[in-house]
Amino acid sequence: MNQHNQMNTSARVAIGFMLFALFFGAGNLIFPAQLGQEAGESLIPAISGFLITGVGLPLLGILAIGFSGSENLQQLASRVHPAYGLFFTALLYLTIGPFFAAPRTGTVAYEIGIAPLLGDSSGQTALFIFTLIFFAITLLFSLYPTRLVDNIGKLLAPALVVLLTILLAVAIFNPIGSIQSPVEAYEGAAFAKGFLEGYNTMDALASLVFGMIIITSIHSFGLHSKKEVFVEVAKSGFIAIVLLGVIYIGIAYLGATSVTALGMFDNGGPVLSGAASHYFGTLGSLILMVVIILACLTTAIGLVTANAEYFHMLFPRISYRIFVIFFAGLTFVIANFGLTNIINFSIPMLMFLYPLAIVLMLLTFVAPIFNNAQVVYVSTIAITFLLSLVDGLVALCDSLNIDVFQWLVSLTGFLDRVLPFYSEGLGWLIPALITILISGVFAKATNAKPVS
Repeated sequence: MNQHNQMNTSARVAIGFMLFALFFGAGNLIFPAQLGQEAGESLIPAISGFLITGVGLPLLGILAIGFSGSENLQQLASRVHPAYGLFFTALLYLTIGPFFAAPRTGTVAYEIGIAPLLGDSSGQTALFIFTLIFFAITLLFSLYPTRLVDNIGKLLAPALVVLLTILLAVAIFNPIGSIQSPVEAYEGAAFAKGFLEGYNTMDALASLVFGMIIITSIHSFGLHSKKEVFVEVAKSGFIAIVLLGVIYIGIAYLGATSVTALGMFDNGGPVLSGAASHYFGTLGSLILMVVIILACLTTAIGLVTANAEYFHMLFPRISYRIFVIFFAGLTFVIANFGLTNIINFSIPMLMFLYPLAIVLMLLTFVAPIFNNAQVVYVSTIAITFLLSLVDGLVALCDSLNIDVFQWLVSLTGFLDRVLPFYSEGLGWLIPALITILISGVFAKATNAKPVS
């Protein structure tokens, strides 16, 4: 069989669904639900912004890895500098691992599956007991990884999609209630607010890790040239993002119509369980509970395992088992801060990391124009780093409920006056693009040294 014909449509669809399953952690269910509740009548511009960062950027990340030809994320980020490659990759792994995404698996499972059954009497003790059991199981499976987790995951992803499809179809044809006016944050800048809310999925960050999994699968079909791999990555990625996008839109609509019947929540966790109970009674809630808890569990195992493997590679003298125990324990501790706190405290890190990830993706695509000159990578990332660090510090003060430092107030006031889109959280965008242009012209004119 010709090498170019070895990957047929069914294989392409299978890889697309695998990528969808990788992205579709159960935690992602809560963010479009919360967006829908808060955006209300501003749902269309809000979900449009959300889809760019929650769906479009993950596809861009997958494409960037395929286009770059790099063996892994650290190699790609090391085009800036090897030290930066290590810093960025390690911080990204920790962010999608024990700092935020992994603890979120336990708290989402609790919020959707357990808390509704316990009612208002549930509290910190119930969360502690549940997460202790949840992450003990995570630890056990991460220490002794087997195909069982993969097989369960392959069954759970379709099961969750089927349940959601039924729930969302009923919600569309028989809404729980009417759509309400937007909360203040969505009144004047719904698109920008939705754009930043898409950061919470962390899928654009994860895409820089998942990209290599997809490429490895494509290689198994005998496709190895850069062009062939990139084309297949694009086709499989498109399948995954269409599925994600449809589900996000449906959940956001469910959230928007749920406020009158269910009330407004601090996070989107109770929306799905409340809707399942509203439409299908106790049985519906129980089925949703079991599937989501198991789906969260398989995601947690994958994240702990990935972090343990990466850091064991960095520090081979420390055993994989020690890293698993450390990360499972750290994840359990952070999970007990509760879902709302985890989301709130993840925002400063995401405001810092996301611009760096987006700019790295952009640099990957425009690299051939300036012959991969290192000066373009260094200058653009440096500008983006400084501006995103400022945004991260402001978000940290907000998360801690403290006044923004006086020097930071003066600096942000200046930046707001001179940078387009700064008040929308996108002040880094134009400076990054201008830096790419200027440094790119300089690199071409001086025949600057390419990355090694």
